[in-house]
Amino acid sequence: MENYNEFTSLGLSEKTNAVIRKKGFEKPTPIQALAIPVLLNSESDVIGIAQTGTGKTAAYGLPIVDKIEEGADFVQAIILVPTRELALQVTEEMNSFKGSHRLQIISVYGGQSISEQLRRLKQGVDIVVGTPGRILDHLSRGSLNLDKVSWVVLDEADEMLNMGFVEDIESILSHAPEERRTLLFSATMPDRIARLSKKYMKNPQRLEIERQQMTTNLTDQIYFEVHESNRFDALTRIIDIEPEFYGLVFCRTRVAVDELVARLIEHGYAADGLHGEVSQAMREKILKKFKVHQINILVATDVAARGIDIVDLSHVINYSLPQDSDSYVHRIGRTGRAGKEGTAITFISANEYRSFVTLQKITKNTIRKEKLPHGRDVVAVKKARILGELSSIVEQGTFGDYLGMAEDMLTSTSPEVTLAALLKMAFKNELSEANYPEFRTFNVDRKGKARVFIALGKRDGYDPATMVNMIKQKVKLADSKIDEVQVMENFSFVTVPFSDAETLLNALNKEGRGGRPLAELASDSKGGGGRDRSREGGYRRSGGRDGGRDGGRDRERGGSSRPPRRSRER
Repeated sequence: MENYNEFTSLGLSEKTNAVIRKKGFEKPTPIQALAIPVLLNSESDVIGIAQTGTGKTAAYGLPIVDKIEEGADFVQAIILVPTRELALQVTEEMNSFKGSHRLQIISVYGGQSISEQLRRLKQGVDIVVGTPGRILDHLSRGSLNLDKVSWVVLDEADEMLNMGFVEDIESILSHAPEERRTLLFSATMPDRIARLSKKYMKNPQRLEIERQQMTTNLTDQIYFEVHESNRFDALTRIIDIEPEFYGLVFCRTRVAVDELVARLIEHGYAADGLHGEVSQAMREKILKKFKVHQINILVATDVAARGIDIVDLSHVINYSLPQDSDSYVHRIGRTGRAGKEGTAITFISANEYRSFVTLQKITKNTIRKEKLPHGRDVVAVKKARILGELSSIVEQGTFGDYLGMAEDMLTSTSPEVTLAALLKMAFKNELSEANYPEFRTFNVDRKGKARVFIALGKRDGYDPATMVNMIKQKVKLADSKIDEVQVMENFSFVTVPFSDAETLLNALNKEGRGGRPLAELASDSKGGGGRDRSREGGYRRSGGRDGGRDGGRDRERGGSSRPPRRSRER
């Protein structure tokens, strides 16, 4: 009850505190403790600076649910988010906050039926969560009216601006009344956000949470080089060699989560999964099973793992390479808690090596390379575990019902043969080293050329000639080494020898924007595999808004993705 009292002191109503009790929130996060009293007890605009995964949705969501009018016939709050996945996640969380408050909360985003959205909006809603493109669609259709909106929230504002939404956001803000409250939540505060806040916010209070250390001393960080086809076997080998594995396994897409959970269950592991399509009720059931160790493996996407607070994890495993450094830090920060040492493991394939090197540099951390356990070692651990369990049964004397059967069996065979037959029947081929074949190794190709993404384009005053001159000034490269220069409106691509790419990245990223890298290796670097990011639909800025099309890519949908995501979510 003591932890709960920390929430009651924030000034939320009894209705909302009842929701907090039911959800099991035990203690407000730092951004919640700062933001909730300000939002409840003042009328000021707010800028909240806190890392992803620090509870920002509850920080603004609980006060909004608490303060808006029940039974109104107009939209009272609008929450802008960069992706459809986050729109779904925020909507689920907001609905879970409302409890007995009679409120209608919906999400609108590209890729969802426009007719269904029109029907829901016509019925009347109090809070709309949406991506900027689809919000503008509804404003242009007249199906959404912001004339009486009292709350406007920009969630993950830095990400929205990185994805090219600044004009859309400004257009949406122009539809809202001046007397609204504007809340801006972001992990960083780049100059463009500062300019946006000065233009559209009234004397905002800035609430900033000190950025967490990039890594924790209580987390042992290692990585394994594995071929894509060996990834699942590598995971099971790590699980099998641990005496008490209790871990969170991260995948990048919802499809990958479902597939991995299905394979783990098929192989006899106690596993379940979380992603954006798991309902709130099912999510709570799965988390409860995980907390009481009914399952010991929880597979999740980054978005779905937000809000999970498990203190005694033995492992966090990056089954898929994180999409950016913040995601990596947030993932591994879930182990090594409560004074216990945990292990963070990352699997990388050959075509991920370059991104992995960049990840280590940004996090300023050395991640130790290890070899996967040998099959004979895994089998030895399993045998020791079985012997331990048998000894425990003998000590406890819980075998009485089987004594008669054992005596019958021993009349015809020796004790050694009988026991060996029983072990084979019980464990079949589980103790065979043939189940753990040696993995093929790979050599990272550090030769060839690399395609470099640079977050500067025509709007920053660059054309191919000035881009080449800038690169030459930064790293003293000869003209002959700079090839395939492609300058777009908001970003550019250049091809340089791989041996020079790292120097170029380091030089450009010293001038990163708002804590984010200015340059990175694109996924089409020769020899690196992947797809050409310049061809992905997410980079196209479409002029028309047909309502049914989604120019962006779902963060959890199938297919590889690489940081940072600058897709146009419609």
